[in-house]
Amino acid sequence: MARNALTVKLEHIDLDRGERRVLRDVSWHIRPGERWGLLGHNGAGKTQLLKLVAGDVWPKPTRRGTRLYVVGRERHAEPLGVKELIAYIGAERQDKYDRYGWNLTVAELIGTGLLRTDIVLERPNAKQRRRIAQLIQRLGLDSLAERRFLTLSYGERRLALIARAIAARPRLLLLDEVFNGLDGMRRAALMRFLESSRRSQMPWVIAVHRAQDLPDSVTDLLILEQGRVRHAGRSSRALFERAFGAPASRRSRAPRRLIAPDVARKGRGPQRGEPVISIRDADVYVNGHRVLEQITWDIRSGEQWAIVGANGAGKSTLIKTLYGDLSPAAGGELKRRDFPRGTHIKDFKKTVGLLSAELQSDYAIEDVTVEEIVISGRHASIGLHDAPTPADRRAARRWLRVLSLEELAHLRPREISYGQLRRVLLARAMVNSPRLLLLDEPCTGLDVATRVVVLVHLEQLARAGILMVMATHHETDLVPSINRVLRLSGGKIVGIGER
Repeated sequence: MARNALTVKLEHIDLDRGERRVLRDVSWHIRPGERWGLLGHNGAGKTQLLKLVAGDVWPKPTRRGTRLYVVGRERHAEPLGVKELIAYIGAERQDKYDRYGWNLTVAELIGTGLLRTDIVLERPNAKQRRRIAQLIQRLGLDSLAERRFLTLSYGERRLALIARAIAARPRLLLLDEVFNGLDGMRRAALMRFLESSRRSQMPWVIAVHRAQDLPDSVTDLLILEQGRVRHAGRSSRALFERAFGAPASRRSRAPRRLIAPDVARKGRGPQRGEPVISIRDADVYVNGHRVLEQITWDIRSGEQWAIVGANGAGKSTLIKTLYGDLSPAAGGELKRRDFPRGTHIKDFKKTVGLLSAELQSDYAIEDVTVEEIVISGRHASIGLHDAPTPADRRAARRWLRVLSLEELAHLRPREISYGQLRRVLLARAMVNSPRLLLLDEPCTGLDVATRVVVLVHLEQLARAGILMVMATHHETDLVPSINRVLRLSGGKIVGIGER
């Protein structure tokens, strides 16, 4: 065993978040050289378990519960003395850079990992610069080295933060759904790194929902079910299949009728073929960087669109432009049918359902209930500025019921899982019975069973006539009604055609 290797021992740990019981009687040992796959359905407690190991949350005090960190001969009953030896990468860590406006270049960002700071406090020396250059090359970030973090796509940001974590030479690496938002090339680069660590004494843990995201080099599996450990030990095919299957209680969750009659009536819209949104010669900038260039595109009634392309192609920026959070630069034009020039953008947003990583980031820190999140969709707001009306509450409860979220209605974002919040935001998107749905990677963070149910919902909404624009890296997430594909590369449209 390496002299300074890190071992983590959890014994009979309980964890509560607010009113919710998250983990119960969890015992788990992470030893040097082990590579763990962390599996479980939405709400099982995976993210909170990783945060507990990382020292970001504290267990419920009990007589039996202990959390121990061992480095060489040193034993720490609390994570404070070893926290800097543990690297944790997840959605919340990524969102922090947006929240605080930390807009370093990718090379600077990786340098802060070496120096264990959040911002640049000193310049790296020659040896450190070589280490940064090696990581940039190893993870395929060469073209992004001088780009500013806040100009990157969601997937590019994720890979840059992984490089930053690795730069710190951690004794334990905790990865929470890190393949979310990565295109094929970026996924391959990260997978190569994980597979190359077979001989390393640094243990790592990776939480995943998709079978293809679990590296072959995984040695052990920890399976959580409703906050309890159902298996902690060597990996096997039987365990693997059990973890990625739907539990019996959820195999038939989807109700026969998924949408309400008024949604179908609203969705019928105008005669097929009329332009609903038209974009002409549009350049779009984000933090001074041109992300989209000369975009010309019509979305017509009767069409259901997929937007595809590699990380950094401009998919999320195009979705935000359609929604009205970004605008074309001078010389470009965007027209929305029934909303002439001068109409307040909020009037348009009330007719559109939006689901995106940025929206989820905004809500992750809001002190509102799940029901209030859904109600906010009726007003196209983040949070609520006025007290909900009875009609607001009826509409929200209806969609919470449709998506089997009633039991979460009184909880807050910090008390539910990432995948559960994703479903809540889908209910928010639908609460106004919109004419248009804009979906940016809608299945991110969803377990197998939930993903199936959500896709069935989306397919029925599309068949009811609601227009849909979906950006995704996973072709399996495209519902059958998607009939048109727009392909982006380097911010330009490189293909438009039938699916």
